[in-house]
Amino acid sequence: MLKRNLIKYTILISFLLFPINSMAANETIEMLNKQGNESMVFSKKIVRVSVGDTVFWKATDSGHNVEFIKGGVPEGVGKFKTKFNKDAEYTFEIPGIYAYWCTPHKSMGMIGFVVVGDDKSNLDAIKKIKFYSKSKKLAPELINSL
Repeated sequence: MLKRNLIKYTILISFLLFPINSMAANETIEMLNKQGNESMVFSKKIVRVSVGDTVFWKATDSGHNVEFIKGGVPEGVGKFKTKFNKDAEYTFEIPGIYAYWCTPHKSMGMIGFVVVGDDKSNLDAIKKIKFYSKSKKLAPELINSL
């Protein structure tokens, strides 16, 4: 009985000292042809992660990629453009807002944002991005919810 209680308390103390939510909170975003009544979309339009976390983009449907939008990332972040029909990942080391789109479907509203470290210091630059067609209507709504 004493041994069983000792095991229970050891497990409890482990969860208190090392909470699960303090581990890296990686996110997965699917690249989709259709979700609900929307077509050509990322499964999540906005994700929030911590510095050091990784976002995985899953090529669930074909014909899609991920490209960071020029002027839509924090200073010091390089170009990021994935191949079509391929899963991709990016580990975020610089805090700020990252705007991205699917290159061939950017005018159809296939855009998304990653907020890293709850840092919105580049929000003014994000607001200056030139979006097209459906993305032009969708972007302000998403940016306001950042």
